[in-house]
Amino acid sequence: MTDRLRWGILATGGIARLFTNDLKLNGFTVQAVGSRSREGAQAFAEKFDIPTAHDSYEALVADPEVDVIYVSTPHPLHAANARLALEAGKHVLVEKPFTVNAREAQELADLAAERGLLILEAMWTRYLPHMVRIREIIADGMLGELRSLIADHTQLLPDDPEHRINALELGGGALLDLGIYPISFAWDLFGAPLTIQTTATFKTTGADAQVATIFGYDGDRLATTLSASHTLGPNTASVLGTRGRIEIDRVWYTPTIFRVIGIDGSVHEEYRSEVTGRGMHFQAEAVERLVAEGNLTGDVLPIDETVAIMGTLDAIREQIGLRYPGE
Repeated sequence: MTDRLRWGILATGGIARLFTNDLKLNGFTVQAVGSRSREGAQAFAEKFDIPTAHDSYEALVADPEVDVIYVSTPHPLHAANARLALEAGKHVLVEKPFTVNAREAQELADLAAERGLLILEAMWTRYLPHMVRIREIIADGMLGELRSLIADHTQLLPDDPEHRINALELGGGALLDLGIYPISFAWDLFGAPLTIQTTATFKTTGADAQVATIFGYDGDRLATTLSASHTLGPNTASVLGTRGRIEIDRVWYTPTIFRVIGIDGSVHEEYRSEVTGRGMHFQAEAVERLVAEGNLTGDVLPIDETVAIMGTLDAIREQIGLRYPGE
């Protein structure tokens, strides 16, 4: 791509550092960063050799040298920060989960369409090369008819009540932070679930500690997911079909290895990821390609699908009785 978009990074936390590092490693133009403090913005700019440091989000989105904003604030702030960028005429890539509920997601989608801008969810796993290959294998019929998907995202994270993962006011909990990965994966391969069954356990703060889901689809298909913030599991995934299966090694939602295994146990294909950095730049490539094409709705993860996935998360929360402050 010859004409790079100029990126602005909104917020300077850990995920912003990972994303910006991948952009810099892979030749993207990172023009500016915005923080709530001048010191934070300047430190981030110095670390990643970014030309401009802004001491407010408002100044960042108003920067005429910036074309697209990456939003990486805590979950409950995504909607307001993305709206700020859209109203300033910028394309937007919003960290997952896109918002805290489907209502907010639809409002952003409507605003982007009204302004003629692209807004996408930063579900970086969708764009990784091994996931592209998995979709090709399924489309080619190597697995036969799909039957089941199994995936977990389980981490041993701090129990400190003050930690973001345990703070309901910050959208903390296993579902939004971790469950978004396997749930989006199920949507990617199987589409919208016809039925949803969910169970969960909770921490003393009221945040969900673990959430298990079973999604039902037509064609006798099922997808099961487990997400937990208080225990470390295999973090693997499997896709089962009538002619074989795909087994994705840990950590399945990052660049990794998978195998296509026939019903006789033979390995038909082994895929090994070769990625510069963490692989978060592939979603940025998609943003720049879509803007160049004039496609403002997306393709690998269309904005309408992001809104629908947020609806699935809403349905899960309804079943387990999980509400966030302010809803």
